[in-house]
Parts: sequence; structure tokens; C-alpha cells
Amino acid sequence: MAENGERLRRTMMFVPGNNPAMVKDAGIYGADSIMFDLEDAVSMAEKDAARDLVYEALQTQDYGDAELVVRINGDDTPYYHNDIKAMVKAGIDVIRLPKTETADMVKTLEKDVLAAEKEFGRKEGSTHLMAAIESAKGVLNAPAIAAASDRMIGIALSAEDYTTDMKTHRYPDGAELQFARNMVLHAARAAGIAAFDTVFTNMDDTEGFYRETRYIHQLGFDGKSLVNPRQIAMVNKVYEPTEKEVENAKNVINAIEEARIKGSGVISMNGQMVDRPVVLRAQRVMMLAKASHLVDEEGNYIEK
Repeated sequence: MAENGERLRRTMMFVPGNNPAMVKDAGIYGADSIMFDLEDAVSMAEKDAARDLVYEALQTQDYGDAELVVRINGDDTPYYHNDIKAMVKAGIDVIRLPKTETADMVKTLEKDVLAAEKEFGRKEGSTHLMAAIESAKGVLNAPAIAAASDRMIGIALSAEDYTTDMKTHRYPDGAELQFARNMVLHAARAAGIAAFDTVFTNMDDTEGFYRETRYIHQLGFDGKSLVNPRQIAMVNKVYEPTEKEVENAKNVINAIEEARIKGSGVISMNGQMVDRPVVLRAQRVMMLAKASHLVDEEGNYIEK
């Protein structure tokens, strides 16, 4: 399982929990996060078999450094408790709650996860949570949902159910999602957690996918949910920092090191003080540069 904490979450790839080949091979594509789906992708008749398949894979497959997430069935289904128990027992990194509309739903999930951790001898607090926002009520309650638990690592917008709830549908320009995207993003930022954009379902519209990904990157989303492995490299390309951004970030990091050596609490660069937001931005740029194989662990450019 992946180590949680400060990490990149540019890509979260959906993997149907009832597809043995996709579950087995999910780690070969290089997604930052892999989300095994026990909910919408799985028919009622296959729910138990899919849960068993994912549980077994978590015990036997090597998914590298990917963060492992499972979308369980909702608490209004007969599968909810068994999903939680099996995934906590397997040591899943993150449990994603679908159709989250209130903070109380997250708090109930937290209580149920804690009970499962105690039952199976897992470290209390080791299972993180994520909420999917899929309705008007969920969007309006996003700030409370995002802050409902210390276990929360992110919230994600799911556009298909949301647009249905809003009595509209998806449009190429995404205007119908503007309010929801901004609510989800601001709620996540206020709570100090990650924000994930919805999937782009038209596999044949590569330019449309790039356009939407550039837009959500500009807004500030941490990453995007995906349904096709081909989209991983495209998202990573959009999130890849420019050479100028890397140079600026390296200068900031060097200024931090110089201040540390001097024992100074003041960081300055070219005679100007460097404040905390600039430092945080530089650190994220360097994380992205390393993940994009632009620089090595020491920050030196990698020749290609």
C-alpha cells in the first residue's frame, strides 16, 4: 500500500471491481491513484464476487507506489458494511463514499471504519476517506463534508449524477459544472485536502479532454478521475511544469537552504523576502518536476 500524506494525485483511474484482468493489471499504467469500483460498475448479481476479487488482489498484487482507493456501495445498500470490513481488513489506503450529501454521512463512515480497524487489528486512523459529490445537496454541503473528518484526504466531483440532479446534461464547454467545480475546489482548499475533477467520458475527443484538463489545472484541482489508461499520460503532460517554473522553484529552494545554513528565519531571493505561499508553490513544482522525470531527486535536470 502507498504511504499517505503529501503526495501527487494527478490521476485517479477507475477500475471495475468485477473485471479480473483490469484489477490484476491496474498497476502497470502509472496512475497516481487506482480506484477499484464496487459500486456503479458492478451489477447487483456480482457485488459479492467483485468484493472478493478486489480483496484478493490487494493481498497478492503489487501496485507499486500507487495510492489504492475503493469506491464502496452506499450506506443505503446491503453491501455497505461488508465492503467496509473487507477493504479495511485488506489494508486499503482510502475508502471513497459515493453520493455524499452531508457531513453526517462521512462521520458515520468514519465510525464504521474505526470499528472495522479494531475488529481486524488495523492501526486506528490508518484508513483514509474520500467523498464523492454527486448532487446539488452535496455541492451545497461540500464545505462541511470536506471538513467532517481528520481522515479525509479529498473530495471528488461526479458530473453524471450531478447534472441529472440539476435537470441538465454534459456540454462540451462545461458551463453546467462551473458552480459545482468551484464549490468542490474551495471546500477542499478550506479543509486542506485534495480536490478531484470528474471523468471525461468521450474517449474519441482528445482535444476536448486536453482542453478540460488544462481548465481544471488552471482552476487548481489536484487531479482528474479517469476511465481510460490512455488519459494518464495526457493529464501528466498538462500538469508538467515548464522549464521557467522549475528554474524559479529551484531558486526558491536554494534560498531556503541558504537561510537554513545561515540560521536565519528570513528567506530572501534577489533582495526580496520569500513568503510561505511562494515556498509551498515551489515545493509542489519540484514534486511535479520529479514525477515528470524532468529532474532527479537532487533537482538536477535529466538529459533526454
